[in-house]
Amino acid sequence: MPRTKKAIKAVKKTETKKSSAGLTIPVYDLNGKEKGTVELAKEIFAVESSPKLLAQYVRVYLANRRQGTASTKTRSEVTGSTRKIYKQKGTGRARHGDIKAPIFVGGGTVGGPKPQDYSLKFNKKQTKIALFSALSLKFKEQGILGLSNELMKMEAKTKLIANLLKLIGLEKKRVLFVLPKIQKSNLILAARNLPNISLIDATSINAYEILKSGKVAVIEEAFPVLEKHFLGKNKLINKHEN
Repeated sequence: MPRTKKAIKAVKKTETKKSSAGLTIPVYDLNGKEKGTVELAKEIFAVESSPKLLAQYVRVYLANRRQGTASTKTRSEVTGSTRKIYKQKGTGRARHGDIKAPIFVGGGTVGGPKPQDYSLKFNKKQTKIALFSALSLKFKEQGILGLSNELMKMEAKTKLIANLLKLIGLEKKRVLFVLPKIQKSNLILAARNLPNISLIDATSINAYEILKSGKVAVIEEAFPVLEKHFLGKNKLINKHEN
């Protein structure tokens, strides 16, 4: 018997629920206790990762970070006399010109670096796909966790963050903290002294920082910001278990 339209819609809804099921991560409070879970957007955390695209993104990202300001002076740019240092013949020594020749100390440099632009192009669509691929890959590796909003109002004490990392087993890992917005807060004051912690806001997150980090810890309030910025949506995706 052929399926009716209602049956087909019901099957599609069931498949959608199954595909979105499991896209949850635990949320920890300041004491390292799991206080609930947060549901992740499948458009960001459940896409098929592309190793080639990620490798290309990292290459472009690192190239664009190069300042390209290294500069050396040639013999024409070095300060010094242009007089021939001794006569051409009769001394028994090699023939030389002025003191600015590369063979002499303080002379010019041959083939040295000059200022240049190392930047490469990478379009916005590729950048977004690379970000989603990195987040999805990190989610599959169980490398993403949530942190309670109460951390934004914690005391500005580094030992509290260090204790939290120890309780959840991240004291020896490189952790990327994703905040709703980078602004002066006790969390930033408490975490900035720890060498294994990096801080970034949800709108500035990129694939390189994610891949470089061992774990990604996201503040609850940062998830809606992340989704709104990259997907253009403004819906709350946080669901906590009592």
